Amino acid sequence: MKEVLLGAALSLLPVCALSAQEIQDRLDSVVVSSTRAGERTPLTYSSLNKQALQESAPSWSLPMTLSLQPSVVTYNEGGTGLGNSAMTIRGSKGSQINVTLNGITLNDAESQEVFWVNIPALTGMLTSVQVQRGLGTSAGGAGAFGASINMNTAFVGNAPSARIEVGGGSFKTLLTSVAASTGRLPSGLYFNLAWSQGLTAGFIRNADVYANSLFAVLGWLHGRHSLRLTYLMGDQTSGITWDGIAPEVYKTNPTYNPAGEYYDDNGNVRYYPNQTDNYRQHHLQLNYTVQLARPWTWSNTVNYTRGDGYDEYYKTGRKFADFGFPFAAVDGVKKSDMIYRKKMGNDLYVLQSDLRYRQGPIKADAGVNLGWYDGLHWGEMLWAKLLGEGYDYAALNRDYAWYYNEGKKLDMSVFARAEYSPLAWLAAYVDLQYRHIGYSLVGRDDKVSSVEMDYHQQWNFFNPRAGVSALFGGHKAYASVALGHREPGRSDIKENIKGEMIPIKPESMVDVEVGYQYSGTHFTGAANLYLMEYNDMLLETGKLSSSGYAIKENVGRGWRRGIELSAAWTPWTWLRADGNLTLSTNKLRSFTAYIEDWVNGGYRRETYENVDMLLSPSLTGMARLSLCPFRGAWKPLTLAVDGKYVGKRYWDNTACEERSIPAAWVMNLQLSHRFKLPFGELGLAFYVDNLLNLKYYGSAWVYRAWDGADYLEAGVYPQAPRNYMLKASLSF
Repeated sequence: MKEVLLGAALSLLPVCALSAQEIQDRLDSVVVSSTRAGERTPLTYSSLNKQALQESAPSWSLPMTLSLQPSVVTYNEGGTGLGNSAMTIRGSKGSQINVTLNGITLNDAESQEVFWVNIPALTGMLTSVQVQRGLGTSAGGAGAFGASINMNTAFVGNAPSARIEVGGGSFKTLLTSVAASTGRLPSGLYFNLAWSQGLTAGFIRNADVYANSLFAVLGWLHGRHSLRLTYLMGDQTSGITWDGIAPEVYKTNPTYNPAGEYYDDNGNVRYYPNQTDNYRQHHLQLNYTVQLARPWTWSNTVNYTRGDGYDEYYKTGRKFADFGFPFAAVDGVKKSDMIYRKKMGNDLYVLQSDLRYRQGPIKADAGVNLGWYDGLHWGEMLWAKLLGEGYDYAALNRDYAWYYNEGKKLDMSVFARAEYSPLAWLAAYVDLQYRHIGYSLVGRDDKVSSVEMDYHQQWNFFNPRAGVSALFGGHKAYASVALGHREPGRSDIKENIKGEMIPIKPESMVDVEVGYQYSGTHFTGAANLYLMEYNDMLLETGKLSSSGYAIKENVGRGWRRGIELSAAWTPWTWLRADGNLTLSTNKLRSFTAYIEDWVNGGYRRETYENVDMLLSPSLTGMARLSLCPFRGAWKPLTLAVDGKYVGKRYWDNTACEERSIPAAWVMNLQLSHRFKLPFGELGLAFYVDNLLNLKYYGSAWVYRAWDGADYLEAGVYPQAPRNYMLKASLSF
């Protein structure tokens, strides 16, 4: 199928003015630019280049690398930067952030999440990252509902290069990476290869991570043609940490993790050593880009993603009846300690085609994105204490898999985008997207009491965006308005099916952005006002499904409104100061919390008006000071100190002070130096995270019930105390 689209370029230079070399450079970059905002695009965004990505601590996953960007809040489940990491942007959680790699979505089609632990050492493979706040530009895959992250690996240099990097530090962390590139050969061929491995024991117990990644590109640039085959593999085994630890335990033992805990026959506490999350993912992309007649460029990408993984658990006192096996009890005993796996396998196929036009005052781009996802979920029993080691568990799983369900999703979108500059300083922008989603979910979930799922639904969304920008000298002013929609995720649907079958609707949001930017020789600054107005937000209210999981319901009106300020000042070449500040209000007009009543049955209700949204701070900010005061051989020696402030956040949507995360100011230090060698460059860097040794936790969850008093179960995620990392790199 050939889908032809009309859309916007990111440069004002007419194609007819380009040399052959410049045409090849632009063919090399056009792969990802359809999702990128340009200089004149009236949207709110920030960017990191390759140098900034390489200078980050080697143990950091991409969310931690982006932690100093405006309105970004991050945490790591294991307490360090390696392993399961998560972020919010303007309070919007991971499933509301559209993430693309070379223009192709990385969001899981069902959960709409990106599980960053499955793509280890990604920062070392990227050329640049653009973070768009708000609805951003149209992109394929999961709809942006608060932010989008556009990542690029597409550029290749003209000269051959290689880089070796080794890092080590606290919590038995060791990271190694090797990268090499042939550069662009006279024939137009080039080859890039990068491999990395990361190991850590983590801060909390069972937060160990063993991760590998491989990245390879084989490409050909010739005249007006570019052909590129990209392969990315991530393979990780990490200890399960997502339950967090109880707040009362956190106060006295912040490294405790209950995952895999059990008692042996003598009453001694033991921990199952393989309480782990295991996942391997393969991404294969083939892109062909051609420069057509002078104003036109056509880019086509075919993507295949394969994922396989499982979580393994040791659980005590589980009922045989919950698993649907041919016995409800063994020798009259209904419960046993068990080891089992929850498994999944999925395939994602994507076809994307973009047609770009640039001529004089018009930049235009249009495209189609067609995605097909097929995901399987099933369970396997490995061992039950009452059945013993010799039992035929393979036959049991073959004949009586206790759950098996399949989700299939068609995601098709078309868009047209244009920027028109009637005057040299003025640009008008319009971006229109139509998105069609078809989703089916069939089978049984992970309790035998679960109803059989037979869900089939289609959604059609129209997502328009429009704005205007003015550039004069070093000044830019812009304003835009956008409408976005988001469909329910897999967990939203399956738990609703097992609950009260209250119909759930897609969410919608109107995003208004008004901003001003100034860029001068020594000072740059920006101010942005945003109004993100939500309808029918899908939120957990406290109700539970038949299998005990939280049910989400549509909650009417909500909003995130704020102002973002950022600035950078360079009074001298050896001194730079950066900072940003976000002041916001994040509210639900009305919210009803349901508390399970263990005494009388049913639920108790609590209604709140104009209440703060969970995990959404009203104040975040960053300050960073970089010094390079030395001259001569020591000139590249740089000292950087930064701090990130995250204001108070609530565990749930009740704004209860007792269920809140205290505000925290966390500081880091980085000392780096680059030594020029006859054959290349040696880099040394020393990192100190949590410089002030603050005791804090990064996120939390809570479950409430009533047993005559308010009963709570909660988990918090402790972050590591002061810790250290040393990195050495050799580039040539």
